[in-house]
Amino acid sequence: MLMNNTPISVFWFRRDLRIEDNAGLYHALKSGLPVLPLFIFDTEILDLLEDKADKRVQFIYNEVSRLRDELKEHGSSIIIKIGKPATVWKELMQEYDIKAVYTNHDYEPYGKARDEQMGEMLLSKGITFQTYKDCVIFEKDEVTKDDGLPYTVFTPYSRKWKAKLEKFYYKPYPTTKYAKHFAKSKPLHLPTLKEIGFEHSDFAYPARVVKNNIISNYDKTRDIPGIDGTSHLGLHLRFGTLSIRKLLAYALERNQTYVGELIWRDFYHQILWHFPHVTKGAFRKEYDAIQWRNNEKEFEQWCQGKTGIPIVDAGMRELNETGYMHNRVRMITASFLTKHLLIDWRWGEAYFAEKLLDFDLSANNGGWQWSAGCGTDAAPYFRIFNPLTQADKFDKDRKYINRWVPEAGTSAYPKPIVDLNEGRDRCLAAYKKALAK
Repeated sequence: MLMNNTPISVFWFRRDLRIEDNAGLYHALKSGLPVLPLFIFDTEILDLLEDKADKRVQFIYNEVSRLRDELKEHGSSIIIKIGKPATVWKELMQEYDIKAVYTNHDYEPYGKARDEQMGEMLLSKGITFQTYKDCVIFEKDEVTKDDGLPYTVFTPYSRKWKAKLEKFYYKPYPTTKYAKHFAKSKPLHLPTLKEIGFEHSDFAYPARVVKNNIISNYDKTRDIPGIDGTSHLGLHLRFGTLSIRKLLAYALERNQTYVGELIWRDFYHQILWHFPHVTKGAFRKEYDAIQWRNNEKEFEQWCQGKTGIPIVDAGMRELNETGYMHNRVRMITASFLTKHLLIDWRWGEAYFAEKLLDFDLSANNGGWQWSAGCGTDAAPYFRIFNPLTQADKFDKDRKYINRWVPEAGTSAYPKPIVDLNEGRDRCLAAYKKALAK
């Protein structure tokens, strides 16, 4: 059994909650020292969550518990701590003889700042801090223009991405081959959700299963919200319970349209890395001059799915009840909020961030800025989705609308909160005025 004076390495789990095909964990296990895993319920993040029955916290808790059970099979366990990372690490350095810390890259501004702070603190104590690429195929400067500058348009980025792709980049790490190097330990304390500051949430999460029929037919089914035509794997990619390399290898053999969705993930990650200002304002800064109406009552009606526009209300009700919204409908609801209601895209981005199970800062920010016309690769601002024609095209039989807005078409359903033509004209005028400056 692990003694407190035994030199060890620590692997710090974050958004990579799996043992198999885990880059940082693989390198830790090959380092030569016993590896003791760690997960921190980071209060810097958790304290920002208003819902104490947040389904994402429950999901993370479930997956950390699963990891604990899997590690038990290898005669090991996982340290599970609650608090600010800096405080937790100071305690761990007093408790264990830590020689090295391994983890995987984080591309978000908070994660980058945290890792820089942790790296400096650990190094000051003679502890090495090593991080690896794990949640994307290509990162940072791996796919750039010929002059070394980052791409800001998706199509040429995608071409370069595909040209660079070799099997090496999605070859799985044989982590379990070195499982004998986990530090031997009795099961360590598993705090309750209440100790973490949250309540239990009964919820049926999407299965961690790659469905062949979904991937194979993705190009034909992905835009139809009334059928089961998308993979529902966003949650698992977000928290790393599924390897991106495994999913890419699977998709390459079956459907290039689905591969394109994975390339979009990489694209938005590298945008966030190179242009962190997108978390505060428009990617194209001239769009920060738009004078938003920001009508709070209309925003609340949008949030509740009570706008009188059936496809918009269906999407918002699906989101509020399930923590998921179909991707086509995400674009429709975002366009309606930013264009027809002329409400700041950051309001919608924040609401999605609060509600989406698969919330990922880079993709959420990229999608909202695309819809508002102020982001990378965005359609010209004068292209405005008409939610009625979108519904006619993608929900012809009204299966999706009927499921979520059964009262649509009856006297119980509210009238539209905006005339679509008037809203469109108002949007065009506001954008034109802002961009003329």
